[in-house]
Amino acid sequence: MSKRFNRNRLPLWGRRLIDAFYQCLLPIIFFQLIRTLLFPSTFDVILLATLVVLYLSTVQGWFS
Repeated sequence: MSKRFNRNRLPLWGRRLIDAFYQCLLPIIFFQLIRTLLFPSTFDVILLATLVVLYLSTVQGWFS
C-alpha cells in the first residue's frame, strides 16, 4: 500500500511554502488565461489546464 500525501506531516516552512504557492496560483491563472486568449498556442493551453487542475485540487481538497 502506498502512503497518502498529508500536508500536516510537513515541517512548518514546507506548509508555508505550499500555501504561498497556492496564493500566487490564482493571479498566474488569470494572466495565463489572458495570454492564451490573445496568443493561443498548444503550450499555453496545456499550461493553463495544468494550473487550473492544480487550483481545483486545492479547492476540492484532493491532496489534503
